[in-house]
Amino acid sequence: VCLVMKDLPAAMAGLRFGDQLLQVNGEVLAGYTRDQVHQLFKKGPINGIAVVVRDRPFERTVTLHKDSVGQLGFHFKDGEIFRLVKESSAARNGLLTEHHLLEVDGQNVVGLKDKEIAAIIEKAPVVVTITVIPSFVYDHIMKKMASSLVKAAMDHSVPCL
Repeated sequence: VCLVMKDLPAAMAGLRFGDQLLQVNGEVLAGYTRDQVHQLFKKGPINGIAVVVRDRPFERTVTLHKDSVGQLGFHFKDGEIFRLVKESSAARNGLLTEHHLLEVDGQNVVGLKDKEIAAIIEKAPVVVTITVIPSFVYDHIMKKMASSLVKAAMDHSVPCL
């Protein structure tokens, strides 16, 4: 899943960026192209499409604690973690470089600018949950997506817990 739009059926059903579709209406999708999968959805009934999903098979979720100046201990550019601060919460808790940020405390940050992500982190409480995915997987998912579409259409709402 590379794009989940706010208030549309996929978002309301709980699909998220990075989820893997396994079946649509009982049809196994292994080997299908993106276009073939889209056709299955188009041919399906308006209501009641049955989908089997593997929940983000490549994601990692790490709980971090802000330091005395409110930092978590990692640096990112274009949403990709490229450096960890030595002896930081990020380093101690196993956050890895060459991973892209997917969520901050459950809020999807895919497609947001670094300043927007930093603002979300800054507003977060002392304990922050970060969800990441390896950059090579992220790049594969995003390779045919227009960044403007992701920014404009992706569901970035704060989840209701």
